[in-house]
Amino acid sequence: MSFLSINNAVKQFGGLKAVNNVSFHVEKGEIIGLLGPNGSGKTTLINLISGALPATAGEISLNGQKLNGLSRDKIARHGVARTFQLVRILPSLTLTENVMISAVFGRNAHWGDTAKQVAAEALDKVGLSARAAMSAGDLTYIDQKRLELARALAAEPELLLLDEWLAGLNPTELEEGISLISDLRDSGLTILMVEHIIDAVRALCPRVVVMNSGQLIADEATDKALTDPAVVNAYLGEDVDA
Repeated sequence: MSFLSINNAVKQFGGLKAVNNVSFHVEKGEIIGLLGPNGSGKTTLINLISGALPATAGEISLNGQKLNGLSRDKIARHGVARTFQLVRILPSLTLTENVMISAVFGRNAHWGDTAKQVAAEALDKVGLSARAAMSAGDLTYIDQKRLELARALAAEPELLLLDEWLAGLNPTELEEGISLISDLRDSGLTILMVEHIIDAVRALCPRVVVMNSGQLIADEATDKALTDPAVVNAYLGEDVDA
């Protein structure tokens, strides 16, 4: 039994199938790149796994437990956390308060001092511990992204979904971000990451799954996928070596 199983997942909006009979499996401890041109259905699939959107058809399961049909909070309790393309923080709260919310509503439902300790550890992992007491609204955009990752980690997930978390980082920050994700992978965390920065995908992901127009067009080793004619054609007009 695979850790994460996606079997014939469908998400239909009117006459449009944003996700069209997508199937693949992820083993525990793997880090998989989810690739595809803009509008290919990647974020919609992440939304199905996390419960942000209900699937029209198909089945998504984690550790043998069916996820589709469950609410987002119950999916979080099963060990799924995510980041978003557009950062979602609570600007009027401190960094610690932002992250404590995930510790409370995450997999292990911590409260009080324990939740604060989990939040402190998550902030430390992303390099924000020195600013734990400041208002989240005073952070730069890049540090807001770090905060959002800390929130995801404070939920103590078994499966982490990263939706273009590395986007917008300068070269030094990108190198630090790749190192951080590598450390998370080495800790045993299973990661499915939507990413357009192919150098990061090459550095982090031995395997990728590729979508185009809602369909899965490749599920193979990263180096092979990036020279696969179907993948190259899907990216036509986009630089897959960027």
